[in-house]
Amino acid sequence: MAHNPVNHPLRPIYRGLGALAGVWLVLFGIVGIIVRSGDDFFATSGDHVLGLGLNLFGAIVSLVTGIVIVVTTALGRNLDTEAYKFLGWGVLGVASYGLATSRTDANFLGFTIATVIVDYLIGLVLVLAGLYIKSAPESETGEKREAREGSAKQTQSA
Repeated sequence: MAHNPVNHPLRPIYRGLGALAGVWLVLFGIVGIIVRSGDDFFATSGDHVLGLGLNLFGAIVSLVTGIVIVVTTALGRNLDTEAYKFLGWGVLGVASYGLATSRTDANFLGFTIATVIVDYLIGLVLVLAGLYIKSAPESETGEKREAREGSAKQTQSA
């Protein structure tokens, strides 16, 4: 994908935001497993976890997703780029499903609207980070943005 920036100057910030999203999912999953451990696996009512609705299955999914994000962030090597994009879109899809089924019997994750909003934010952060954290050696990056824009400005003025 040539339109995605490589070696973006704000790469460390985007990578930190992605890692923070992964840590949140791990924390949310661990607390969810602790709080909902006595409930049914797919219970749709009960205690809230950090103010958000969730059941034991949703907590396990959140924990696994968060662990994958944290591990790929630690490994780097552009694995985090692909994991952020893939899992970010997955989280957005799950949030959309949670929104569509929030007050029905099909809500097998036990989501509330607050959970949907938080998942949308997490998914958007992951997708955004995935688009800007790609790295490559300088020999493979092409011209710097300043050089491309400078040459474009010179041709426009001529």
